[in-house]
Amino acid sequence: MSAPTSPADLHRHGLRLLLDKDIAAWVALWAEDGLMEFPFAPEGWPKRLEGRDAVAAYMSRYPDHIDLHDFPELRIHLTAEPETVVAEMRGAGRLVESGSPFDMTYIAVVTVRDGLISSYRDYWNPLAALETGADFTGSSR
Repeated sequence: MSAPTSPADLHRHGLRLLLDKDIAAWVALWAEDGLMEFPFAPEGWPKRLEGRDAVAAYMSRYPDHIDLHDFPELRIHLTAEPETVVAEMRGAGRLVESGSPFDMTYIAVVTVRDGLISSYRDYWNPLAALETGADFTGSSR
């Protein structure tokens, strides 16, 4: 695939990489100083990751715990700022440890600078973190 040309295309490409479990390629979409924030993260989960290396460490074990199959109901909204999009989506799959279904709703505010993700605010459903096998972060809960 050629390099995505818009923030919406970059976000769609990133979701495809997550479905393919290609975390290294997904992390490569990030600016070195990229910022990932989780405003609704429950106690013990990170609320802010600063830099590509922190994002890589956070996501490194994701496919070992969550087997994503699809992002149904993806809607990407353009904003007044051309480098920023808002995505509404569901992540569907299964939890590897228990085999239970995984179904998470998200709203993401994604900003791209120079073709790389510079900011990603992930408003995910914190109730899903209570499911056995969902904690891939090594949180202290």
